Amino acid sequence: MRERRPTVAITTRLYLPEVTAASFRMHALADSLCSDHDVTVLTSRPPTGIADSGMLHDSPVTVHRAPVLRDRTGAIRGYVQYMSFDIPAFFRVLATRADVIVAEAPPTTGLICLVASWFKRKPLVYYPGDVWTDGVIAMGAAKPVIAVMRWLETRVLRGARSILSVSAEVTERLTALGADPSRILEVGNGIDTRVFNAAVEPQRTERPYFVYTGTMSEWQQPDIFIRALANLEFDVDIRFFGQGAAEAQLRELAAQIAPGRVYFGGVVSPAESASWIRGAVGALVSIVPGIGYDFARPTKTYAAGACGTPVLFAGAETGGQVVRDGDLGEAVGFEAQEVAAAMTRLHQEAQNGRTDQRRHARSEWITQHYSLAAAGERAADGVRSALIATARTH
Repeated sequence: MRERRPTVAITTRLYLPEVTAASFRMHALADSLCSDHDVTVLTSRPPTGIADSGMLHDSPVTVHRAPVLRDRTGAIRGYVQYMSFDIPAFFRVLATRADVIVAEAPPTTGLICLVASWFKRKPLVYYPGDVWTDGVIAMGAAKPVIAVMRWLETRVLRGARSILSVSAEVTERLTALGADPSRILEVGNGIDTRVFNAAVEPQRTERPYFVYTGTMSEWQQPDIFIRALANLEFDVDIRFFGQGAAEAQLRELAAQIAPGRVYFGGVVSPAESASWIRGAVGALVSIVPGIGYDFARPTKTYAAGACGTPVLFAGAETGGQVVRDGDLGEAVGFEAQEVAAAMTRLHQEAQNGRTDQRRHARSEWITQHYSLAAAGERAADGVRSALIATARTH
């Protein structure tokens, strides 16, 4: 008789084909685990119009999707939206066979999975991409909201058998919130180089363009790129792909100061996102310094570097250091004039051939240092270790 394989239930709001850092991260984990575990992913239905990118075809991972409330941009953002996923997810986890439960952020999802793990007497592995308490502080939330989020996050961190961290900076913040350092495994982060690479067919447009992909939020404030664009004296556009709370303001600002030069393409598949990045003069990435997210290393940087496209990073030191370490492009302060000067330099490099000369080296550096497959395997080892540790205590 065939021995029963261990089972894993992964609970995450976001999963492929949605193009988010969390989607890629959780897919990499599931993909790495399925070699020796039966893996079930409990997630949400993607927004209308997002097609299957093909990355899930022939996957042995079982994916169960449920309806969820989304805001007008298609994002699951806000307490009502979170609850529309979390409350049904609690019962879905209870009804799913699992020897170990993995929960992705936010802490509300972590908490319902923690409670479910108590009922099922199974270990919980918490896999946050960042620190949500810092996020609500950065957004200027009221003190009671911050206090509740801090309590939720601390409760999940202290109750989890294991915590998977994406960077040393995140590890430091998780420890400050009360996580036991001995339970934290730093697995790193990265990008799927099977999708994002220098061999991708680039998009062709009438005019050269910079590209911004992913979330448009208060702690990124990508309006700085539109303000810089308005000061440029050469013809170049910006193309935004993704969604977020700042999108409406970006559209309004673009209409006022750069009419006809800024385009919003909505949410696209990973493959289409890679094509737009590959054809760009540069990929735009930003983290507002001094509001609580200075530790962030945006996945946008890895995606651009994997395609060999120069990164223009504006803002906090940590994200800029990644760009400098890999000679991935330009890292400047969060000032429109500095951004405009960097855009000018990257436009010149695209014109004189420097961008294409550096493309392969940039792509190779990302593959060596920020492979999502490697990060996914390290995360899978963390899940396996939690399962083994639990078995030893019973």
